[in-house]
Amino acid sequence: MTMRSFPDRVRHALMFETIGLAIITPATAWLYGKPLLDMGVVGVGAATLATVWTFVFNLGFDHAMRWLHGHTRKALHHRLLHTLLFEGGLLVMLLPPMAWYLGMTLWQTLLLDLFIVAFYLVYNFVFNIAYDRIFPLPDMPRGQPA
Repeated sequence: MTMRSFPDRVRHALMFETIGLAIITPATAWLYGKPLLDMGVVGVGAATLATVWTFVFNLGFDHAMRWLHGHTRKALHHRLLHTLLFEGGLLVMLLPPMAWYLGMTLWQTLLLDLFIVAFYLVYNFVFNIAYDRIFPLPDMPRGQPA
């Protein structure tokens, strides 16, 4: 079974982060009363780390799927596991630098990050289903889950 190509993975990661950042940065600045510039810096830093994490995590997840199941097609329960593991890893990597930069306690930053994670949990799930349908694997017909 075919796995996604390097250029396809780059397109996926860049589209995911660009769209997500355009939605979440103004929302968090407004909700948490932080300057848009500060949230923009945090957002760009987080998006940069998340872009690298997206590429590495998705590649690893697909290899695990192929090793465990012999293919990379993801059923609903695979998508849920994928999303939870991805966001959990990102949370662990982002919390300390966000707290430091925003001058917040780890607890305050955790609450902020949990809001962001809640957004990205839903966004990640919806985005990846849409991406699989719009950009199917070469051996899959359009509209079929990858």
